[in-house]
Amino acid sequence: MAAKDTMRSNKMKIVEALRGDRSLILNKVQEEELITEREYINLKDIPGKTVEGHVLELVDKIMSKGEPTCQDFLELLQTDEDIISTYPTLRNIQMNTRNIPTSVQATSSVNSDVGSQGSQTQKKEPYKWECKPVGLCVIINNKNFMKKKPREGTDKDAESLAEVFSWLGFRVLMCEDQESEKMKATLQYFASPGDLSQLQEFSAKEWSGSEFIDPQKAPEHGDAFICCVLSHGKLGEVSGIDDKYLSIKEITRTFRETEDSPLTGKPKVFLIQACQGSMTPSGVKSAEQNLQCDSSKPETTADLVNVLVAIATVEDYKAGRDPYHGSWFIQSVCQKLKEGCLKGENISEIFTSVTDEVSKKDGRTKEGPFKQVPEIRSTLTKSLVLSPHHK
Repeated sequence: MAAKDTMRSNKMKIVEALRGDRSLILNKVQEEELITEREYINLKDIPGKTVEGHVLELVDKIMSKGEPTCQDFLELLQTDEDIISTYPTLRNIQMNTRNIPTSVQATSSVNSDVGSQGSQTQKKEPYKWECKPVGLCVIINNKNFMKKKPREGTDKDAESLAEVFSWLGFRVLMCEDQESEKMKATLQYFASPGDLSQLQEFSAKEWSGSEFIDPQKAPEHGDAFICCVLSHGKLGEVSGIDDKYLSIKEITRTFRETEDSPLTGKPKVFLIQACQGSMTPSGVKSAEQNLQCDSSKPETTADLVNVLVAIATVEDYKAGRDPYHGSWFIQSVCQKLKEGCLKGENISEIFTSVTDEVSKKDGRTKEGPFKQVPEIRSTLTKSLVLSPHHK
């Protein structure tokens, strides 16, 4: 039976199975590029729709795209670890997909982190943790711009990031108020760290547990790398304090895997708090906060492996920042890391929760009502599970 016919004959069963977590399946089809960014935004927030109605709209959208997309969707339902564990009733639906290895099909209910007895679901091999500290977390915090007002609230973001990644066993270093070329040089330094005197040239500070102080030793790479950029931005780029731009692609490719890179084979996570345009998603129902904006297109990482890029908002849209409490995106990331890492959740689950939480917020900027949807891209090849017990 053709994939589209299979979906048509099992449509309501599929909808019923997926309605338990509509956010996860929506993010999964977006990650696999079965829908466009615009379709993702429209499906994310449909006024007046029930949970079942949202899922039904998604299934109808997939079916409207033809046989190849339907085939890819059915394969996704049967091969993705998170989907298999989150929607166990899918296994009761007859979905004939092409050449699906039996080793990755679920035959019993499983938990995403602890396998149930009798499960045949294969789990991704986890990244290994052998170093102390676990790795480096680098924060570029651009607050004071030459031609703009200060980015109020960004210090709260920097401190929250420092606290959570220090708690997770990382050494945290921060560089503030950098021009575009200085940002580029800083990133190149951290790709292959040099001695302490070189680090001091970038005016780096180190998180001591309660504040940022002068570092006492040169940085070294461990088993993972985190890079957080807090700044203004536009389509595909982040801004230095001189209003000159560095592309997100250039940031990630500074840490691409080579024979000489100390990060080859290790997970690299990039968190970008910056606008990607000037638009605001529709469907705002209420406004609760007085937000500011960090006015970039997310760069795909198909040519990079072991990378996760999480950007505060999808392309063409604004990213909100509360001047007193920090940005919606970074504060959600920090909170969800605290909650999820204690439960042993992998990074993909945590960022699904971040996307869901941020997308449900309503706020107001000086231009009017405001909403936001983060953008997550990943080429991680293993399960990335961070834990405070690595310290």
